[in-house]
Amino acid sequence: MTDRHVNERASPGLPTRRAVLTFPAVVAAASTTTAITDIQAAPSKFKLGVDVLTGLNYKPILGKRVGLLTHPAGVNGKGESTIDVLRRAPNVKLVALYGPEHGIYGHEKANVPVLDKVDKRTGLPVYSLYGKYRKPTPEMLKKIDCLVVDLQDVGVRSYTYVSCMRYAMEACFENNVEMIILDRPNPLSGMKVDGPPLDKKFMSYVGAFQVPYVHGLTIGELAHFAKSTPNALATDEYNRRRGQVRIIPMAGWRRSMFWPQTGLKWKATSPYIPDLSAVLGYPMTGLGAQMGGFRHGIGTEFPFRFLTFRGKPLSYLKETMDARKIPGISFQPKLDRKGNKGLYVKVDNWKTFRPTELSFHMMQQSCIWMENPFAKAESGPALLFNKHVGSQEWWDAITTHGAKVNLHGFLSKWQKQCRVFQQNSRKYWIYKTV
Repeated sequence: MTDRHVNERASPGLPTRRAVLTFPAVVAAASTTTAITDIQAAPSKFKLGVDVLTGLNYKPILGKRVGLLTHPAGVNGKGESTIDVLRRAPNVKLVALYGPEHGIYGHEKANVPVLDKVDKRTGLPVYSLYGKYRKPTPEMLKKIDCLVVDLQDVGVRSYTYVSCMRYAMEACFENNVEMIILDRPNPLSGMKVDGPPLDKKFMSYVGAFQVPYVHGLTIGELAHFAKSTPNALATDEYNRRRGQVRIIPMAGWRRSMFWPQTGLKWKATSPYIPDLSAVLGYPMTGLGAQMGGFRHGIGTEFPFRFLTFRGKPLSYLKETMDARKIPGISFQPKLDRKGNKGLYVKVDNWKTFRPTELSFHMMQQSCIWMENPFAKAESGPALLFNKHVGSQEWWDAITTHGAKVNLHGFLSKWQKQCRVFQQNSRKYWIYKTV
């Protein structure tokens, strides 16, 4: 195991601090295949960040008062909660828990504030970072020396767990608390980058980083990006430079790896992301397309993968979507458990598949089948749409031109921008490609 240290030169009078990135040895991944269902299980040497921490005998947190930011998907390779792992770890003092959206046990509803409380199972105080405060207050942090973060992301900009991590990082930097990231795989792999970049004015809790919608980074790499990039955080540069981040990376993960190659079982990250099918579907159909007439399967057993359009027969819907010839996907007629008809979106070819493209086709198609819903949108829904999509240029075009929007021109432009971003982001990569 080797270490790489990222040092930053302090301003005059500013003590030098260090962000520590630990790079374990990695093993070769299985070769990439085009059909998701053909992917085989993983090499036995793969380890999550939490398991690497265990293998280090918890050295980075020994003698420290530890806070843990996590949720139900924060588990080790055996499926054991990181809460329990740290509670039973010898000479580790876990003193507080912090929960993101949906809470530490995943029971909290989205968009419903959660009150701080004491966890009945562990007796530890629990601070909600999706309640009154999304950014930890000094009072929430005063009894800890370090905040350990173990959150499973889905590789998509609008998913709020990376936002929670960023806000917590800012608070830690401002309150002289060390942050330790236990890294986890990007389930969309570390090579897939797609969708529009985020305009700075649309940065929000569903867009905490100026990256393409599908960014191709792990949560640890995003933390490295935030720590290393001037003005990436909503804190002053003094705090960014002096802040301490230690990233405990995975062992045996390569950028080209899919989730099944890790050998891990998927644990629901939120109520609408219960399985890998929903992970793939989230960027495909969840990017604001529902403002039109489409519905994408929420409430069925196929969230984000089950398309319907009010008043359009299934055969006509399939014929229309097939005619769009969207690379890498196909549409299969299907019934949900209630007998409702819809089109299941199937990923046929990972190499040609662009995760966000379908959403924009759905937006354009909505304008063909109904009066332009984007042009009629009220200010509140319009702002929420733009916070997710992130592009004022697209909003201006779809509201003005509707069905005649130059969709392929935008897709081509975004692909070029994504290639530039991926090249520039290599400086923050912790893992090799193959």
